[in-house]
Amino acid sequence: MEISYYILIFISLYLLKNHFLRKFQNLPASPFISLPIIGHLYLLNKKPIHKTLANISEKHGPLLYLRFGSRPVLLISSPSLAEECFTKNDVVFANRPRLLAGKHLGYNYTTLLWASYGQRWRNLRRISTHEVLSTQRIQMFADIRRNEVHTLLQRLVRGKSCGGDPNTNVVDMKAAFFEMTLDNLMMMIAGKQYDGDSDEKLEASRRFKEIVTESFKVSGATNIGDCVPLLKWIGVNKLEDKVKLLQEKRDKFMQELIEEHKNRRKGSSVEQSNNTMIDVLLSLQDSEPDYCTDEVIKGMGMVMFTAGTDTTAITMEWALSLLLNNPEALKKAQNEIDTHIGESSRLLDDSDLAQLPYLHGIINETLRMYPAAPLLVPHESSDECVVGGFHVPRGTMLLVNLWAIQNDPKLWDKPNEFKPERFIDVKGQRDGFRLMPFGYGRRGCPGENLAMHVAGLALGSLIQCFEWERVSEELVDMTEGTGLTMPKAIPLLAKCRPRQNIDNLIAHL
Repeated sequence: MEISYYILIFISLYLLKNHFLRKFQNLPASPFISLPIIGHLYLLNKKPIHKTLANISEKHGPLLYLRFGSRPVLLISSPSLAEECFTKNDVVFANRPRLLAGKHLGYNYTTLLWASYGQRWRNLRRISTHEVLSTQRIQMFADIRRNEVHTLLQRLVRGKSCGGDPNTNVVDMKAAFFEMTLDNLMMMIAGKQYDGDSDEKLEASRRFKEIVTESFKVSGATNIGDCVPLLKWIGVNKLEDKVKLLQEKRDKFMQELIEEHKNRRKGSSVEQSNNTMIDVLLSLQDSEPDYCTDEVIKGMGMVMFTAGTDTTAITMEWALSLLLNNPEALKKAQNEIDTHIGESSRLLDDSDLAQLPYLHGIINETLRMYPAAPLLVPHESSDECVVGGFHVPRGTMLLVNLWAIQNDPKLWDKPNEFKPERFIDVKGQRDGFRLMPFGYGRRGCPGENLAMHVAGLALGSLIQCFEWERVSEELVDMTEGTGLTMPKAIPLLAKCRPRQNIDNLIAHL
């Protein structure tokens, strides 16, 4: 009885201390009880986490101060507060928190994704935006995108697309989109194709896809040790062993690609050899050997693989699912493409995308309803700052609940309805700070332009070339799965058949 009394006294004093400390420091509101050691982590017992956090913000406000174990967290769920973080306080919030994934998969926090804001990160950002993902470079890769999309069209026509049932024209679109985006990036990064029936190519393809798939699983896994270091010290958390093993595979895979390109470049002219991302970075290595090391190249390559495959594939899967549930929108998109191109003159190309506002609206509306990153990649404050009139301490992790902002009925008319028309007149992929699926500010995604080209060309080509139907009269299940990139809980299966006026064009690919 006496022990219980002292425990009660301890808890009461702990809560009072936190309450008055928060008031004294002018911290944002902190709902619920912050428990010793775990803080507010007990609130995250339901998935998906972005919806759990959205419910908390709906009850207690768009600016909240939480504790995830030992980590202070600023949770934002309004566009005005997001704007304040990514404009006035953009430099302050330009750091990344030191998480397990960044330590191992990010080469000890030195890659573009995980590096702290500073000279190294600025150099990496410059390379990515001006050398690897510049507008000119993306245009140079147009033939690769076109070839990979045409390969997907051929597979669908021949009933050989990544699973499904060719006898009933049912296609596993999750697998089809994933393979297409993965092959596209592999060609851009390393100039390699894994199509073919040889044992060597099949094994290489299996290994490559396994590494990328495992990277998504590990990166999206909840690592309690990031928030409660005590669990790492006593050996409760076993995720780190898996991450280390995965990084060994990733490092070996990328190093083999680099060595292949180094050997190929011997005796070749610069013009002949600068055709892939690895070649571009090896050219920089020739002029800056101390900076553009093999590790930098490996880090840049793996960031592109992990950030550019699953996100784009999932966006296309959600988009086609929405179109199947809204056939009138699918018909509008077909009519737009037919009107612009002509019903049987040629296939859609990169240069057509700017002239297809409704298709652009479909992609933006998909990104609004089902953003590939429902919680933006975490930021961390490098210094004290003020947000919403409240004090934010140094070392606070910033979480922006993008899903909550983009599905807020106070900001959007009927947010649960699929209405591509709402984005017809919006330029780019942003509508102020109400829509920012690729983030914002210094740490915004540099692959935005590439992602929109891949998604636009692939989705537009499928709309142009095929008639699409659901596999049954029931609507496509739109339940969200769990993971870093918000996959569909049930992968999309769909029926397709070539449109009559396009059949001949596909046959001659």
